[in-house]
Amino acid sequence: MASAVAILVDADACPVKEEVYRVAYRLNVPVTIVSNAHLRVPQHPLIARVVVNDGFDAADDWIVAHASDATVVVTADILLADRCLKLGATVISPAGKPFTTSSIGNAVAVRAIMADLRAGGDRIGGPPPFSKEDRSRFLSALDQALGKLLRARRA
Repeated sequence: MASAVAILVDADACPVKEEVYRVAYRLNVPVTIVSNAHLRVPQHPLIARVVVNDGFDAADDWIVAHASDATVVVTADILLADRCLKLGATVISPAGKPFTTSSIGNAVAVRAIMADLRAGGDRIGGPPPFSKEDRSRFLSALDQALGKLLRARRA
């Protein structure tokens, strides 16, 4: 039997949790909010909260242990995205950028280069501020990803 479609959110710094809830309610898809700290989540049967210990990558490890080809993972963490893609999960950044098996290698490489530059003392800017366009792009990407998974499960 195929796994049920679900959403896993790398939640500690996720700016689109409210959007995830709205889409989940509309499509009747369960959501698990995974964090290192206690976060407030709606009291709703579709919403679950998992608080992991504060160990290095504890939230990432939990998400990877529960990800599958029926899962949409919401994360900005490139290394977590890579791990989830290898399990067949659909992965979307909070800015609405889908991570894919064809794009993740480049993203991991750029991340490594940026880390090296920072370690060498170079001052480089971070990502641009989160915008309304990012939020809109995220909603569209999440809707599209869930629609595709739900249609595949009905077929």
